[in-house]
Amino acid sequence: MNIRSAEPADAGRLLGIYAYYVENTAVTFEYDTPTEKEFGERIRSTLEKYPFLVLEDGGETVGYAYAGVFKDRAAYSRSCEISIYLDHDKRRRGFGSALYRALEEKLAERGIINVYACIASPLKEDEYLSRDSERFHGALGFVKVGEFHKCGYKFGRWYDMIWMEKFIGPHD
Repeated sequence: MNIRSAEPADAGRLLGIYAYYVENTAVTFEYDTPTEKEFGERIRSTLEKYPFLVLEDGGETVGYAYAGVFKDRAAYSRSCEISIYLDHDKRRRGFGSALYRALEEKLAERGIINVYACIASPLKEDEYLSRDSERFHGALGFVKVGEFHKCGYKFGRWYDMIWMEKFIGPHD
């Protein structure tokens, strides 16, 4: 297993991972898959301030995780939002945990101490969305701190959105 910083040149493979979630799930509330150029720009702009990591296993890219702005105010500078996507056939093999541990290390080096995850949550689990992401984050020490009801509409259904939080450093 190798974890490295992403590059805009990774956009094609990473977009292939993300496209599955856009087109087949309510994990992301995005309706349309971005273009490879748009995705490459997302990588480039993220890397200006935050880590964007890629996990490879046996030379194959199997997932990525990145951080982004939580709220755009100076007082939030020690906080960020994080996201993770794994190849849908490579889940439950420890890749997600490894990616998040590496991401948390990189964030701690930058003085980030609060990480937040915005997670789609089903009213009732269905073929588009389970509570797997909430369970995954909970197993990694995140706690649920908020919930917005029926705020996302995809595939003709309403979904909730929850916020989960984890402290990765001391609040001195």
